[in-house]
Amino acid sequence: MSEPLKNRFTDYIYGLQDRICGALEKTDGRAKFQEDLWEREGGGGGRTRVIANGRVFEKGGVNVSVVHGALPEFIQKQFGTAEGWFFAAGISLVLHPENPFVPTVHANYRMFELYDGPDGAPKDAWFGGGADLTPYYLFDQDARHFHQTHRQACDQIDPALYPQFKKQCDAYFHNAHRGEGRGIGGIFYDYRRAQDAADGLETWFQLAQNCGDAFTEAYIPIAEKRKHLSWTPEHRYWQELRRGRYVEFNLVHDRGTLFGLKTNGRIESILMSLPPRVRWDYSPEVQPGSDEARLVEVLQNPRDWLAGKP
Repeated sequence: MSEPLKNRFTDYIYGLQDRICGALEKTDGRAKFQEDLWEREGGGGGRTRVIANGRVFEKGGVNVSVVHGALPEFIQKQFGTAEGWFFAAGISLVLHPENPFVPTVHANYRMFELYDGPDGAPKDAWFGGGADLTPYYLFDQDARHFHQTHRQACDQIDPALYPQFKKQCDAYFHNAHRGEGRGIGGIFYDYRRAQDAADGLETWFQLAQNCGDAFTEAYIPIAEKRKHLSWTPEHRYWQELRRGRYVEFNLVHDRGTLFGLKTNGRIESILMSLPPRVRWDYSPEVQPGSDEARLVEVLQNPRDWLAGKP
């Protein structure tokens, strides 16, 4: 009898966490991840790994959670069910570099199953995930590299996926109250069920592996290229202003943050995504024609970074 898919996915994300943490420590060159194992009241737990005060990474985390139990009331209402039980597993990472020329990055890959009873067979299941880049100073070649790497990962499943996921990413990671994107996007998908692919959930498990494995290839070369650039207090000031917009999205719009808070998730792991130093100055202005103004223009008008690329 084959291993249940949820067990295979759980094994995969724990292994991916090990590989990503190792690659990031090598890039940083000084800081090491600290590990914190935790249990969730109601079922399950996870492994939180955080890095701080490094040569490259001011704050970051690569977290795995594998939780289960009775559906919280707010999810019962969302799914239109009087009761139910769930299993949710995922890996989530956020990295906030100190150097304003190194972009913040986020990635998340997850699996969800829904049951009629605590020991019942799944009555619904799906995969979701994605990765997106949030630069403070825009380098077009970095944006193209990040998008191209994720397109290649998606193309191994179906070339139609990347354009769809890119558009969904731009729509999701959008601060509607500001009229601008959180960053320059990447890919985002959710609720990919068995009926959505010829090979069922195996297709979406493979997609999660392709994209999860692509993370280091997509991000590490960018961090390595930009980490030695010199920066000024003015660059840092702009970074902290933009970090404020990052916080706004995570606390106002992000469904993952809401799910974690509403399911009694571990608060330190959930809010790990928030940067350590942030500014909210009143009505800041950018100089027309500046690098800062160029970034804002792109955030307000998402680009097709791979237009015309094979």
